[in-house]
This record gives sequence, structure tokens and C-alpha cells, in this order.
Amino acid sequence: MKPNRMQCSSVVAALAAVLFLSSCSQAGTQHADAKFDTRVKHPAYGPNTTPRVVIDQAHNNFHTATGRYKPFADLIRNDGYGVREGTQRFAADYLHTLDVLVISNAFGPEEARDSTAFASEEIAAVRDWVKNGGSLLLIADHWPCGGAAAKLSEAFGVDMAKGVTEDTVQCAPSTSGSGSKDPSALLFTRGNGLLLDHPITNGRKPEDRVATVETFTGQSLSVPPGATAFLKLSPTASDRAPVIKEERVGQDVRVHVNYGDPVPAAGRAQGVALEFGKGRVVVLGEAAMMTAQISGEGEAFGMNVPGTDNKKLALNIMHWLSRLD
Repeated sequence: MKPNRMQCSSVVAALAAVLFLSSCSQAGTQHADAKFDTRVKHPAYGPNTTPRVVIDQAHNNFHTATGRYKPFADLIRNDGYGVREGTQRFAADYLHTLDVLVISNAFGPEEARDSTAFASEEIAAVRDWVKNGGSLLLIADHWPCGGAAAKLSEAFGVDMAKGVTEDTVQCAPSTSGSGSKDPSALLFTRGNGLLLDHPITNGRKPEDRVATVETFTGQSLSVPPGATAFLKLSPTASDRAPVIKEERVGQDVRVHVNYGDPVPAAGRAQGVALEFGKGRVVVLGEAAMMTAQISGEGEAFGMNVPGTDNKKLALNIMHWLSRLD
């Protein structure tokens, strides 16, 4: 894993304890790519039909509409969506004011960032809202984000591995210039059979068809019955669970994170779509694929990586969730 590929920072200034993560040491310097082209040639929605989208920022989210997820927010605004920042906890009366809820890399409370970010009553409210016709895009990648989102994903039958997923075969070249591959940057293509047919990958028109998706250090997801794994992990993919060690230095607690031995992740996914009651859910096991960021070393990661169709994927996910079938 390369630190500059890790978009889920656990080094949070608000923490009373100082938290040092070996895998996320560069995350605090990454930022949205202000030069990324978020224009949409033919917007899906006009001014008279504007689906209401909230991008959550009420749960210690690492990604917000005005921060690292600004390229995503700008992209879907340009596609005709009405986007606002979500500053409230989840409750029925609040959820009923929107059509699509987007949650990306929520964190648990300061003392335990990998514990659930959502109260049980919030999870119940979201589940009921989706069951009655709402649409949810839930995104959580490597530790600690999987633990923070796991209880919400479980409400829809999706298990989160909570660690990091690697694949030494179906992965992208390293950006270091060494010619090596980055096992945590996964490739899903038509050619390797890991990008499966679904309205999300096929799109509504031939030009919307997705051929190549790259992800940038995420976790794996289970695929419940009736769901589609549109980003399917290969037989050579593996999960590595986080191994946490705390060290007290004076008044500070330093948390060191390493990853354990690999275990097979075959049969799991990094992108899952499902119908739930009258509603729809997409769960992603990696967050950078849906935005455009620049790492601390000045490298692109996300929709701004040349040769990928991640921008198309993001639009197609929103089209499916907003029922633009």
C-alpha cells in the first residue's frame, strides 16, 4: 500500500489522543483536484426535475461536498441533481426531504474511530426510509471506515471486511515509476471479467458504458442474495485485517495500525447494488473512485486517473439510484 493512495485519514486533529497510522500518514495532505473537469455534456435532469441529494457530513465524515468530495458534488450538480450538505443526524422527517442519501467515509466517535458512526435509531430510520422508496449510496473503505459503517451496511445484508483488500494480479501499475504494481489499487475491466453487467456499468446509452474502473485501497464487501456485485473481486484477491497496537507516550496514546496475513476474498466485491423493498442501495468498499483527488506527492487518484471510466461510473450509479432507468 502506498500512503498517498489512502483516502481515509485517521489522523484527526480533533482527537484528544494523538493517532499515528502507518498506512495513512499522507492522507492529511491530500485534497480535491480543482482542475478536474466535472462538466456533463448532456445533463440527465433539467431545472424542472431535480432529484434531491444530501452528502452527509454529520458523522465525522472524511469526505464532504465542500471538501475532498467536491468533484463528485460538482459533477452530479452539473448532471442536474440538487445537492446540499447533510448536517443533521438521520431521522424520518429529515430523510423524507431527500431522494438520495450519500455517505462517504464516516468515522466513529473520537475515542474509537472504527466503532459505529450511526446510532441504532439512525440505522432504523435509514432502513425504513429505503424500504419505503429512498435510495442510499454508502461508501466506506479501509480501516477505520469499515468498522464505522458496518452496522449500517449490515442493515441491508452487506458485510464489510473492515481491513484492506489487495490483489497482486488484478491491480494497477504503481505510480512510483518503478514498473511495479500496486496490489491495493484494483482494476475492474470487461476483459478481466470483474466488471459485471448491470445498469450501473452498462449505462442508459452506448457512450455511458463503463469499460475500466480503478479503485484506490479499499475493503471487501459480501454480496447478499439478490444483489449484484458489479465490481467483483477476483479469485486472487485477499483481505488483510487491521492489527491495532496502542502505545502511551506521556499524556498521548499512539495507535499503530498494521495489517495481518492475507485471507481469500474471492466471492466478495468492492461494488454492490441491490433493491431493498421499494428502494435501492449501492455499497462501495472504496471512496476515491467516486471523486478526484491529488495526493500529498502530487499524484492523481480517483476519477482524474487517465484511462479509467470512474466518472461514467459515478454518474451511472446516481442515475440508477434516482431511477433514471
